[in-house]
Amino acid sequence: MPIEDFADFIASRVPKGKVVELGIGFQFKVALRLKELGYDVLAVDWNPASVEKAGELGINAVRDDLFSPNLELYRGVKALYSVRPTPEIVRSILELGKKLGVPVYILPLAGDVMPKTMRLINYRGLAIYVKDI
Repeated sequence: MPIEDFADFIASRVPKGKVVELGIGFQFKVALRLKELGYDVLAVDWNPASVEKAGELGINAVRDDLFSPNLELYRGVKALYSVRPTPEIVRSILELGKKLGVPVYILPLAGDVMPKTMRLINYRGLAIYVKDI
């Protein structure tokens, strides 16, 4: 169950277009796989080094504060997703999805508790939490 399977899961549910990875950090495999599959991927993180590294790998990336997001960055997005987000940003991710009216997909770190409003799906052995619109 490679982490890239998360990209395949997203591709099975979201029509091609703009998707946003929130809190990309230094884990770029999912974004790169989605790009291979023909998606317009925007990576968002507060860390300028992460944003710079993503750019070096050919991923469109910007800095944003998920606690006070710049909604203009997310115009036209089809879905939001996050790979192993820190627990303190999960609520902000869900609030952003609600504001934008788009689904949210989270692949948590093992042991992290996700909000009860999310639905758990097992995809190729990955525990993926979904918040549909």
